[in-house]
Amino acid sequence: MYTILLALHSGFRWFVLTSILFTLFNAYKGWWFHKKYTAFDNYTRHATATLAHIQLALGISLYFISPVIDYFIKNFREAIHQRELRFFGLEHSSMMLLAILILTIGSIKAKRKSTDKEKFKTIALWFSLSLFILLTSIPWAFSPLVSRPNFRLF
Repeated sequence: MYTILLALHSGFRWFVLTSILFTLFNAYKGWWFHKKYTAFDNYTRHATATLAHIQLALGISLYFISPVIDYFIKNFREAIHQRELRFFGLEHSSMMLLAILILTIGSIKAKRKSTDKEKFKTIALWFSLSLFILLTSIPWAFSPLVSRPNFRLF
């Protein structure tokens, strides 16, 4: 179960990142070029938030069954001083939760804005901040701190 969930969580990030980038592209284009906020724009905002929440649910599920997290919690005093254990036990999980919270707040705020420009601007700013946090908290294969493969197999 752990291996399957880990592969799903790792692979699903690409859907989330692609969705955020696509939504951001449309949001900046709409904001800068004074486009009309369409049903499609609203759909991409909502779909991106939904994908992010699915990824969060996968991550939380993974957190509770992970042997790495189990070790981190049971040996906290020692594990907090080990970069990889601290990253997954504390840093990755808290930063991802924060990123999804920011994305969710941005999505809700955008939905409630009255003008098209305000909707696009709100999405652009909040989703950009969320994306920055996400990108800095993913264990990329090229990271010198904590690396994991970009694609995991089941």
